[in-house]
Amino acid sequence: MTRPHYIRPDPGSRVPRTAMVMAAGVGKRMRPLTATRPKPLVEVRGRALIDHVFDRLRAAGVERAVVNVHYLADALEAHLRHRVHDIEVIVSDERAQLLETGGGIVRALPLLGDEPFIVVNGDNLWLDGPTDAIRQLADRWDDAAMDALLLMVPYARAHNHSGQGDFHLAPSGRISGRRKPGRVAPFVFTGVQIVSPRLIRDWPEGPFSTNLFWNRAIEAGRAYGLVHQGLWSEVNVPGAIARTEALLADG
Repeated sequence: MTRPHYIRPDPGSRVPRTAMVMAAGVGKRMRPLTATRPKPLVEVRGRALIDHVFDRLRAAGVERAVVNVHYLADALEAHLRHRVHDIEVIVSDERAQLLETGGGIVRALPLLGDEPFIVVNGDNLWLDGPTDAIRQLADRWDDAAMDALLLMVPYARAHNHSGQGDFHLAPSGRISGRRKPGRVAPFVFTGVQIVSPRLIRDWPEGPFSTNLFWNRAIEAGRAYGLVHQGLWSEVNVPGAIARTEALLADG
């Protein structure tokens, strides 16, 4: 599936040409809203969550997006075909089996190319701060030192986050560790990252989490984080929608 017209990239931009939008999940915690629609089509401020994601990709100058589909895939594909413009869209079909985040990237790898690529959760929602968050990631990316660069938000600013944080960062930005049991970690992963294809190797068969790749990069000292300067909200349960809309209205 492609659209014939898309934004011509800034020739001076370092933003990766390709993004992967993770949109295959079942969205159990968002029920009953996801009884009849995939979670990326749940609306916030009158627009589908995945449309907000494409707004950010388009603004950053991303040229093409690979979108994985599984649950209510026909509805999601129809939405992409009729509502997403000015960016090329390619579907990675997981109808036969939901592969989770790591398996989904592996399935889509032939479509993603040989250069570092962006990965964005299809139900992610954020507002840029003083500068574009994706462009900030691209500017921070150091291919010689990094295999993964994750956009993070301080735990205190992780709106509607239901967990206890994810990672610790060294002053250099290197991810120094994960949250320990019974503790709160100071940074939360926003669902936005840049990944090098060289990290995607030696994977297991079937579904598995991106954590496998992250753990490998952390152990090698090649996983980094960048702190988001704008707003971010987790939209994972129906009650988070109104709270997120109020936050965006204030922002």
